[in-house]
Amino acid sequence: MTYLRIVCILFLSLQLKAQQLNGILKKVTEITMQPKFGPEEINEGLKEALKLGADKACSSLAKPDGFFKNAARKIAMPPEAQKLESTLRGIGLHQLADEFILSLNRAAEDACLTAAPIFKQAILNMTVTDGLQILKGNEYAATTYLSAKTKENLKQIFRPSIQASLEKVKATQYWEQILKAYQAIPFSNKKINPNLADYVTEKALQGIFDEIALHEKEIRTNPVARTSALLKNLFDKP
Repeated sequence: MTYLRIVCILFLSLQLKAQQLNGILKKVTEITMQPKFGPEEINEGLKEALKLGADKACSSLAKPDGFFKNAARKIAMPPEAQKLESTLRGIGLHQLADEFILSLNRAAEDACLTAAPIFKQAILNMTVTDGLQILKGNEYAATTYLSAKTKENLKQIFRPSIQASLEKVKATQYWEQILKAYQAIPFSNKKINPNLADYVTEKALQGIFDEIALHEKEIRTNPVARTSALLKNLFDKP
């Protein structure tokens, strides 16, 4: 009985020490995880990182072939029109299909010239209440946050630029020629008519956000990419 009591006392003592140790470790973790800056400074640093990423993303995609010769960003024919594309290619109209796809990418590239100010305004209007969570998040946390909070509004703002670019590079004319050629084929589906402006807007915005994410990761992981004192201080490891 005495032996059993001693074992129980030792066990309880060890449990108590383990709980105390866990409590100490928790406090140490909380202290070391405290931000070096206040919420406002974190907010400004994240905005600066996103503005830098948006500038680089838009400028790189706005260059000739920024979309068209970028395998990860190239805009293909709308999914509902892919059967139409294969049908046209099957009857030898390769050039018409190629010119149309090129025009979709040219429209996105052209519209990206006007995209940077739109993104900057969205970033300036962004309130980062969970700045520390974003700062401690993964390599794309700020971009993911920006996309979730602004993408729908950006679509409405960016769409007119896309529509103007589609007309400028004659994508709408190519599409009319494609529909005319397709409808001349017996038994063809004549209901295919996707909204090109909506489709290219979605693809162009996704391409820009993907590029911003890459630049955000670069800023987080590569000290050379931190081009200001604020970025260096914010993202440098303690």
